[in-house]
Amino acid sequence: MTQWYYNNRTGEVEEGKQSLASELDGPFSTREEAARAPEIIAERARKWAEEDAKND
Repeated sequence: MTQWYYNNRTGEVEEGKQSLASELDGPFSTREEAARAPEIIAERARKWAEEDAKND
């Protein structure tokens, strides 16, 4: 099964690990999901922040 990654340095989607791990977000199941990585990560961070605020 192919895994997709979003390269934070270049803004490109990569099939498999082609770059340094420190430059990659993922893995994602599809190219489309990897392309939305910044949006997905921002949404997850927002949800975590809300959960943390509720627990304080």
